[in-house]
Amino acid sequence: MYFVEVILPLSLAKTFTYSISEAEFHYIKKGMRVAVPFGKSKIYTALVIEIHQNKPELYEAKEIHQILDEKPIVTEIQISHWQWIASYYMCAIGDVYRGAMPSALLLESETVISQKQDLFVDESLLSDDEYLVYQALQQQSSLKVQDIISILNKKNIFPVIQKLIDKNILVLQEEMLETYKPKLVRYVRLHSKYDSNAGLSELLETLKNANKQKEIVLGYFQLSATEKKPLTVKKLVEATNSSSAIVKALIEKEIFEDYFLQEDRVNFKGKITDELLQLSTAQQTAFDGIKENFTQKEVCLLHGVTSSGKTEIYIKLIEEYIDSGKQVLYLLPEIALTTQLVGRLRTYFGNKVAVFHSKYNNNERVEVWNQVLQNSEKAQVVIGARSALFLPFDNLGLIIVDEEHEQTFKQVDPAPRYHARDAAIVLAHSHKSKVLLGSATPSLETYFNANSGKFGLVEISERFGNVMMPNIELVDLKDKYFRKKMTGHFSDVLIAEITNALTLGEQVILFQNRRGYSPIIECMTCGHVPQCQQCDVSLTYHKHNNQLRCHYCGYTMAKPTHCHSCSSVDLATKGFGTEQIEQELISIFSNAKTGRMDQDTTRGKFGFEKIIDSFKNREIDILVGTQMLAKGLDFDNVSLVGIMNADNMLYHPDFRAFERSFQMMTQVAGRAGRSEKQGKVIIQTYNPNHNTIQQVTNNDYLGMYKEQLYDRQIYKYPPYFRIIKLTLKQRDFEKLKEGSMWLYQVLAQNLNMPVLGPEEPAISRIRNEFIRTIIIKIPQETSITITKKTIQKILNSFEAVAQYRAIKVALNVDFY
Repeated sequence: MYFVEVILPLSLAKTFTYSISEAEFHYIKKGMRVAVPFGKSKIYTALVIEIHQNKPELYEAKEIHQILDEKPIVTEIQISHWQWIASYYMCAIGDVYRGAMPSALLLESETVISQKQDLFVDESLLSDDEYLVYQALQQQSSLKVQDIISILNKKNIFPVIQKLIDKNILVLQEEMLETYKPKLVRYVRLHSKYDSNAGLSELLETLKNANKQKEIVLGYFQLSATEKKPLTVKKLVEATNSSSAIVKALIEKEIFEDYFLQEDRVNFKGKITDELLQLSTAQQTAFDGIKENFTQKEVCLLHGVTSSGKTEIYIKLIEEYIDSGKQVLYLLPEIALTTQLVGRLRTYFGNKVAVFHSKYNNNERVEVWNQVLQNSEKAQVVIGARSALFLPFDNLGLIIVDEEHEQTFKQVDPAPRYHARDAAIVLAHSHKSKVLLGSATPSLETYFNANSGKFGLVEISERFGNVMMPNIELVDLKDKYFRKKMTGHFSDVLIAEITNALTLGEQVILFQNRRGYSPIIECMTCGHVPQCQQCDVSLTYHKHNNQLRCHYCGYTMAKPTHCHSCSSVDLATKGFGTEQIEQELISIFSNAKTGRMDQDTTRGKFGFEKIIDSFKNREIDILVGTQMLAKGLDFDNVSLVGIMNADNMLYHPDFRAFERSFQMMTQVAGRAGRSEKQGKVIIQTYNPNHNTIQQVTNNDYLGMYKEQLYDRQIYKYPPYFRIIKLTLKQRDFEKLKEGSMWLYQVLAQNLNMPVLGPEEPAISRIRNEFIRTIIIKIPQETSITITKKTIQKILNSFEAVAQYRAIKVALNVDFY
């Protein structure tokens, strides 16, 4: 009797046993995928994690359908890492497997398959089975796996589908087709023969009868004098009120020349720079410090102020590891950042850089997966968001976690709710490799670990090239409103500074951590505020499509013309988001180009690139955005950063509100003045004397750290206590109330530690489900494994109570 132990891509905590033949027993290896029947009629792609001869006691082992791989596509280190994630973050191993694998490698019987558009297929190259599937797709646009089984009249069809996908004929339905062409911008310059003074008089002589053309040429001189940057045809035509036909005539006369500029996307065509990277003294000291720390410790924290040139140090380190033949993983908190960084790394390492994140489609992700598995040249350095942690590294030498304080490294939903930074440290441990955490504002836990000697610590306190830290000025909104010195949401100080920056041809970033136009529409007669029907939140008004939208479940309705409750027409908007700031900018600075960067404007695969590129190419003068702007982006021409309202971050019902606000403001401020000239930051607030805001102004990380640490100790929060948060959801309010109370009481009786709850969160109903949370605080000296086992036991008995079975319980370990 021969058996395999497999993980299924379902939310199931245990593994399953299937029987195999002797030949298969000698062929199958750990980490291969097999297609297995599960339930009545479904087929799933399962992963083999063990081959053995122990017959299962409780059920008759079914046979597998077929083997999908010729060699393992998941490594043993990965499997043990996934098991660690499942046990530490208390989720099912199936969840981890499903979250880790690119979905193209997880065919199941529900997958919808369709044919690639506009594609010539050489039918003679297809096998009979492949031809049948191809024919069927000519008749109808898409097929399910079940349909293909009936067409081919056999169960074993995954290899056929896989081959057609490899031949690029089929696509899985999950993919959105993204049509994006690189943006070519047409610029003009004066023909080189007119560079001298003699040339200019000759030029005016040639044009003396062509008035329209002369106007354009004079306009060109004016613009290029004021705007020390390349001129686009569009701008020239707009400024001189003429038409592109006249510009064309001038190009034909060889007075102007036109040229195109384009930023490329995923493939690297530029030339690799040969000159060596020169580190400044401060960077060199830090670099040596990191290497020294790595001799004794596995993890090192690089704490360098914003714009201190951390990326150069990373590049230098990556260079060393690549030369010794190791792979490097570079984790970033935000997809927007990968774009900028890929460009920078590719100039040093050319095609050795691979990118992996969720905006890539299935085929691209599988490609990267295979390159990493084969330790190929193309994937020596992998840059990605948190999911890149799951790639099948063969020879990992270094993991860099940049901006390690970012909360986006923590996965919220669905399970596995892992934290990429902590999981990376464990992964590095099993590869015997090193981890470098970098941040200008490290999270308290990391800094605490570095101070207590668990991690190494290297600090850089000066900016690269001795650029001055930005000058931060506070504006008291209470006072400005009282003295009537506000225009919309802009104080006179901010308007003056923006005007000043624009006249000097510099760019401005404005930060407002809220999207939409305004978060509340209120009836001025009866005070009614339109609420979402399915969640406990007010609807946010989005002006550009004139609708109210719920940011939790996506419910929308048209903007009402009168109050739904008392029919009054006197409706007013309260609060403001990025969209409103953008509108106000257009009316105050009518000749400046404004752009906006938030979730609404960066939907597509290249959403970020389009905005970042046009800001970098200086086509946008003022960029308004949410916290996407706060993360490590590097623009050399930004001299002014404005924070529209610093208070809405400070007063969140969250024990990290002050720490987060400090990080957010310092990071946003760090986008200013990254080249020679000192930048300026203006923070508008109702509470200029608040400790946290003062600490941002004085760039006092240590002050903030000590103050917050003191609070954390008193109120039993990390790093002194570990926290596990249980979230219970159910549509029936009474049942939820009763169930959560039961669970709380059992937990409180069995655990000798603070258990808080069951609490209604600030938003206590989302998508028609009521929510309750219970928080368990585990002291440092208590064994966390024993505690988790106890919690798991209690949850199992909670599931066993019939009336509570319908309550969904989500566990979130270290939810911060």
